[in-house]
Amino acid sequence: MCVPNWVFILAVAGLGFGLGSCDNRQQAEKAQASVSGKMPKISFAQKGVFDFGTLTEGDTVEHVFPFTNTGEFPLIINNITASCGCTTPEWPREPISPGASSSIRVRFNSRGKSGEQNKTVTIFANTEPSMTDLQFKALVNPKAVAAQH
Repeated sequence: MCVPNWVFILAVAGLGFGLGSCDNRQQAEKAQASVSGKMPKISFAQKGVFDFGTLTEGDTVEHVFPFTNTGEFPLIINNITASCGCTTPEWPREPISPGASSSIRVRFNSRGKSGEQNKTVTIFANTEPSMTDLQFKALVNPKAVAAQH
């Protein structure tokens, strides 16, 4: 009779442990949800695709994308990549405090381009999600060829 009592005690203890670890997981998930609601958020003033309009091949244009950190922790931009070498982004290297605003400057060089151009700049930051895309477009017309005599 002693053996079944030990088995019963072990089973009850194991069940209690299982429920306890389930409770820990729930607490961790709640804590994670609470923190992620406070994570830095990069909120841009402009929505959608920015249109540079019609350019002549060889023109260089730039646009400033203002944003605000609408989260509760400082926003840190780790890196920004462009979809092609014709696009150069500039961004703040210092943390942006909660509620503070800053901007990202994007320069597009249309040399060697023609027709409709759709470009993406990807921002890598300590936000949730960790990547944010900015998009712009331009229609690049060929450069007028000088008449030869």
